[in-house]
Amino acid sequence: MKLGSRRSILGVAAAAYVLAISPASAQQPTPQQTSVDKPLLAEQYFKNVQVLKGIPVNEFMETMGFFAASLGLNCVFCHVPESLENWDKFAEDVPLKRRARQMIEMVNTINKTQFGGRRALTCYSCHRGNQVPRVIPSLAEQYGVPPEDPDLIEMVPNAPPGPSADQILDKYIQGLGGAQKLASVSSWVAKGTYEGYDTYHDKVPFEVFAKAPDQLTTIAHGQNGDTTSVFDGKEGWIASVEKPVRLLPYLPGPELDGARLDATIWFPAAIKQALTNWRTGFPEATIEDLEVNIVQGTGAGRTRFKLYFDTKTGLLARQLRYVDTPVGTVPIQVDYTDYRDVAGIKVPFHQVITWTDGQTIIELSQVQPNVAIAADKFARPAPAVVTPSKASAR
Repeated sequence: MKLGSRRSILGVAAAAYVLAISPASAQQPTPQQTSVDKPLLAEQYFKNVQVLKGIPVNEFMETMGFFAASLGLNCVFCHVPESLENWDKFAEDVPLKRRARQMIEMVNTINKTQFGGRRALTCYSCHRGNQVPRVIPSLAEQYGVPPEDPDLIEMVPNAPPGPSADQILDKYIQGLGGAQKLASVSSWVAKGTYEGYDTYHDKVPFEVFAKAPDQLTTIAHGQNGDTTSVFDGKEGWIASVEKPVRLLPYLPGPELDGARLDATIWFPAAIKQALTNWRTGFPEATIEDLEVNIVQGTGAGRTRFKLYFDTKTGLLARQLRYVDTPVGTVPIQVDYTDYRDVAGIKVPFHQVITWTDGQTIIELSQVQPNVAIAADKFARPAPAVVTPSKASAR
């Protein structure tokens, strides 16, 4: 991987804690700090946090991803190269880190004094994926045909009449096999492969356990140990050796809302109840060459979701949700393809999850309905443990 490449942003913003998998050298939280009832704050775990205090570790890492996406760079650009091998090195002050703190203060001041505290300006507003903001207009951009990014399409006033949210969601349920077929399934067990920055882009075994109405557990068996994500219908956790903390609770808001919708997609008969405030009114859009209808809904934690449905088959092609950070909003995108018939129900066998600091590809090979699943599969997992034999093999 080329550390200076813009492509390397996918995963490198998080690669710091992928390669430095042991946080033993970082500030170790007390048992009280790791309680799932009280999220661990960034300054309780990381050293030398000066500006981004008071936010949970999860949100702190999303913020690092926002910086990486805004500048089109990766971790070691702002941190010393040795940080990839030594966790303590991330705390070292370097000129770019000091400059970043100044820029955060500048942006906060502008938003406060010029926009009444509303976040109208972010790092991305000026940098737009470049290290240095451009100051000369691009004629190619002005007169060229701009590429369409369906993620950026929003509702417009007086949009041409189109199908309602109910009609789009009903077509989705029908396209999957119909409400009666969907109601006949109370659980799913699936196997396949998982690949991403945390597996060094190798494919590793992957398991899915889903139980109606909204419980979901996934396990990726990585080279250094397992990554287990659990949502029990109310709470959720991720246990991973690739995270700065080996067991993190999902936070109220986007994390829990996203986990709940991910679980509902396995039991989509309840899709209308999964979100509220359904809205349409988006202009025509395509994902690559696929024409889609867009529907927007709101999660219980006020998270905004956009769902993209194939206009022909009615099947879900993309889910887009948004995570707020102190410096800007991070989009998380899930693409669904390769729908196959399983017991009369269409199931997406291929998923690509993309966000500002990583991309994960999931390919299922075996999906079974109505398999008995033990209740402890959806219990809070234990903190992840490094598998020495696997880690040494790398």
